[in-house]
Amino acid sequence: MNFLTNFERGLATKPIVIGGRNGDHIAVELSQARGYELGSVEVKKFPDGETYIRIHADVQGRDVIYVNSLQREPNESIIETLYTLDTLRDLGARRVVAVIPYMSYARQDSRFNPGEAISIHVLAKLFKSISVDHIVTVDMHLHRIADPSSLFGANFHNITGVRELARYLKKNYSFSKTSTVVIGPDEEAEQWAKVMAEELGGLEYGVLEKTRLSPEKVVIEARGVKVEGMDVVIVDDIISTGGTIVEAVKTLRSMGARDFYIAAVHAILVGDALSKLLRLNPRDLVATNTVLSPISRVSIAPAIAEALDKIL
Repeated sequence: MNFLTNFERGLATKPIVIGGRNGDHIAVELSQARGYELGSVEVKKFPDGETYIRIHADVQGRDVIYVNSLQREPNESIIETLYTLDTLRDLGARRVVAVIPYMSYARQDSRFNPGEAISIHVLAKLFKSISVDHIVTVDMHLHRIADPSSLFGANFHNITGVRELARYLKKNYSFSKTSTVVIGPDEEAEQWAKVMAEELGGLEYGVLEKTRLSPEKVVIEARGVKVEGMDVVIVDDIISTGGTIVEAVKTLRSMGARDFYIAAVHAILVGDALSKLLRLNPRDLVATNTVLSPISRVSIAPAIAEALDKIL
C-alpha cells in the first residue's frame, strides 16, 4: 500500500535543484522562487587531492537542475561539475539540466597561435560525453561558436543578465534621454549596450573601439560617440582585470562625460581590479551574482527561473 501523503506526492513531481560550491546561492533562490525541492551535493578532497562527490537526494526518475559557475578555480569547478552531472545521470535522473551561470574558457574559442588548445571545444566535448539534456548559461562568449547545441551535445540556452542589471539601475536611479547615454566598452559589447539602452527607456547607445596590446593592457578609441555633458552607463559581460573599463572611463572623461554607472554580468575581478575600478569614483559599480564578489548585488535567479519555466 502506498502511504505517501498528497504533499509528498506533489513534492515528488517537482524538479530537484542542487547547487555546487559556486552555485548553491542561486540554487537556494530558485528553490524559494519556484518551489523546487532543494537537494545537496557533498564535495570534498581526499588526502591525495582527488575529488569526492556524493549526491544527497533521491533523484531516481526526477528532473534535476544542477547549478554551478566555473569560476575562481575553474579547473576544480569543472571537475566538480562534470563528476556531479555524470553521477546524476548514473543515479537515474529523468532529465538533467546543467545551469552554468559563468562558463569558463569561452574566450579561448579559436587557435590564435599555432599549437594552442581550443579550450572551449575540449570542455564542450566533456559535457557532450555526459549527455545532459539542457545547458543554461548566462552571457557566454559565443563569438565564433555558430551552433552551441551541436558543440555541447545538449539543448543550449544562452540567456542574458543585462535586463536584471537594468532593473536594478532603474529602481535606484533616474535616467533621461537628454542626459544619459549607454556605452559598450568595445565592439562586442554592442549587444549588451543595446539591451541596456532599451530597458532604461530607449536611451541612445554606442560602443568604443578596443585594441588589446596584451592580456592586461588595451587602447580605447571613441569614434562617432557623443558623450560631452552626459552621464554614462557602461555595460559589459565580464570584468576581469578591469583594464578595459579603466581605459574606457579615461577616454570618455577626456570627451567631457560626467558621472559613470558601471554594470557587468560577471565580476571576475582578478588581482587589484576592484581597487582600480573604485578609484574611478563611479556613481555605482554593480554586477550579477553569477560570480560572487563584493559588487555582486543583482540576482541572476529570476532570469534563470524564466528559462527553466520554458524548459520544464
